[in-house]
Amino acid sequence: MGTATGSAPSAESASRRKAGRPRGELLNRSKIAGAALRFVGDRGYDALTMSALAKALGVSASALYNHVESKQEVLQLVQDRVMDDVDCSGFASQPLGEAVRRWAGSYRDVFARHAPLVPVIAVLPVSGSPRTLQMYEQVAAGFARAGWDQQRIVPAIVALESFIFGSALDAVAPKDIFNVDHAVDDVPAFAGAVASQRATGDDPAQDAFEYGLDALVRGLLAGAA
Repeated sequence: MGTATGSAPSAESASRRKAGRPRGELLNRSKIAGAALRFVGDRGYDALTMSALAKALGVSASALYNHVESKQEVLQLVQDRVMDDVDCSGFASQPLGEAVRRWAGSYRDVFARHAPLVPVIAVLPVSGSPRTLQMYEQVAAGFARAGWDQQRIVPAIVALESFIFGSALDAVAPKDIFNVDHAVDDVPAFAGAVASQRATGDDPAQDAFEYGLDALVRGLLAGAA
């Protein structure tokens, strides 16, 4: 008996038609950003390639390229995804010092959760990241409302970000990074300082962040006066 015309497609032909499609919901830029963020967190930035990301998404590389043109564009999506969690709402209503502390604390906490991204985001152009640009707009507007000269606003933001990124890495560093118990006689001043900080019972990373941020904010505000 011959095969009836219009019979159901074979499993093989159905599989061919599905090639390049993601499992579950259709592929979109939000899904790509989320997958890339998880990929970098699990395997590191160096392992992120377009083909590896496509495999993680369950699609072909060509399907991925239908939505993003390059790895840099993927990273800009990731940048926007992460920066969207940074709280800069204080710049609309709070005094500048309070707004900066609120923003910096949120910024540091976000990147402490995504520490592998710090070396990438710190040098990534923001031109293709609209949400990131809006964050900078709110911060700059807050400085401007506080009476800052425009030429000093970007240097202030960069100085704060440099501190924030370093503090985010410090937050995930080994807790015993300054363990010098074996070398007390060689570095007595430093060993004494480490022991004194330990005796407070405070989290060293949080203590350093709050101390440094306070000094930086007070210095910036004093310099702008």
